[in-house]
Amino acid sequence: MKHSINYFLMMAVLVGILGSCNDELDLKPISSISDANYWQTPDQFDAFVSGIHARFRSHVGVLQYLGEMRSDIYGTEPGSAGTFSGEATQGVERLWLQTLDMDNPGVSNFGGFYSNIVQLNLLIDKLNNSTIVTTANKNYYLGIAYGMRAFYYFQMVRTWGDVVIQTEPIASFDISNLSKDAAPAADVLNLVKADIESSLSSFGSDYSFRTSKSYWSKAATQMLKAEFYLWSANRAGGTADATTALTALNDIQTNIPALALRPTFSSVFAAGAANKGNSEIILSVRYLLNESTMPFAGTFFPQTALLANYYDSVGNRKFDVAKDNWGGLLRAPVKSSTFRKFNDLDSRKWFSIQGAYTSPSAGTFVMAGCFVKKYEGEQEAGVRRFTNDYPIYRFADLLLLKAEAKVILGQDPAAEINLVRARAFGANYNASVHGYPNQAIDATPKDAILQERLYEFVFEGKRWLDLRRFGDQFVYKYTSVLPAESYKLLWPIDRNSLTNNRALKQNPGYPSF
Repeated sequence: MKHSINYFLMMAVLVGILGSCNDELDLKPISSISDANYWQTPDQFDAFVSGIHARFRSHVGVLQYLGEMRSDIYGTEPGSAGTFSGEATQGVERLWLQTLDMDNPGVSNFGGFYSNIVQLNLLIDKLNNSTIVTTANKNYYLGIAYGMRAFYYFQMVRTWGDVVIQTEPIASFDISNLSKDAAPAADVLNLVKADIESSLSSFGSDYSFRTSKSYWSKAATQMLKAEFYLWSANRAGGTADATTALTALNDIQTNIPALALRPTFSSVFAAGAANKGNSEIILSVRYLLNESTMPFAGTFFPQTALLANYYDSVGNRKFDVAKDNWGGLLRAPVKSSTFRKFNDLDSRKWFSIQGAYTSPSAGTFVMAGCFVKKYEGEQEAGVRRFTNDYPIYRFADLLLLKAEAKVILGQDPAAEINLVRARAFGANYNASVHGYPNQAIDATPKDAILQERLYEFVFEGKRWLDLRRFGDQFVYKYTSVLPAESYKLLWPIDRNSLTNNRALKQNPGYPSF
């Protein structure tokens, strides 16, 4: 059978990822690339692997939505239906208000993830039947492919529950135009588990990072494994699965000793090329000036001219059009209550979230609202370019996942939690006040870890999935989902997918199609 490959991948690679072309590549027009003239050289395999990472980057916006937008971070101020700066939320509010349905699903077409899953299936098949690629590259690429496929399916099973499983290489795979039943969530989880082990087996003893940590790696698969087994440990898996998670995290630390917290929180995220893949990063999505920028301006940042009506209390100044040129359309403001949860001595508060205030009266600023600040990008000819990398996994995540596993195992999580807290407070850190177990919330360790993860990973697509992992009761405690609405723990399937794949069924609780 002749496979027609979707060469959005190859166009992304040839135009932007590789940064150079090989005159010896004899390619037919993009529209007709097929098995007849592809998979013929090691360079073509290399380019295809670059392409799946380019497509992975295209899914960052969806990953952020699925991982965070239904949590307790975002929302308009009490008594207001719009943002503080005047922009309308335009339906985005349905995410944090939990009013999704098949016509307003938040995310459609299963996030578009199948577009890359089909490419990963093809890559696995071609690698397993090729003698062209060196053994080292073949194994590394198989490690990438199995690990990334497991990541996608883990995202989907936590979001929609039962989803279609497709692992065979086929010419194309449009989930919205396919008559195929969804597999039970248990089967999807079994696939994730098997792919994780296939990835680790393929990587073998190779713990190297490629392309400044913007490629999937063995460490990324071990982080995914820890997440997966902690999800299970908080359900039926208990201490056995928590032990498996802890072992995976310890393996990373043992075999990649160069991983460490950056000395300051802000230095993790600097946009300059010299900071890419720093010591804290395990896996990040790469953005570079004049290549690609983060896709968030249209949702999380205010219009520059509207922001200029407000004040920055920290700088004791009015926002300036030239300096504060965020250039967005604010649809998802950060709640002031989220901002106020942080300790004022915690550097993460001031770096991650920007408060906006009305004109000071008698020397007092009055908060109007907040927006995301974590990714400030860089300035180019008076235009802000959002070129920060987007972290998928970093060392602080490893530490707090270890703390989580230790709590399940009845062990002391203080060492890991306090490394993160000490970095956050810097010179202000007082172990007897800020250190674990000396804060009031530390009396309930799971809540303490969830709070620390909120402070550390706000706007990194973690919060909703953290609450889901810890258990349903935490979703009810911290979000607007009610116990009587437990069906809302899963997302609705969009009408278009249900129309075109009549074998799919809407998730229970949502209006039937």
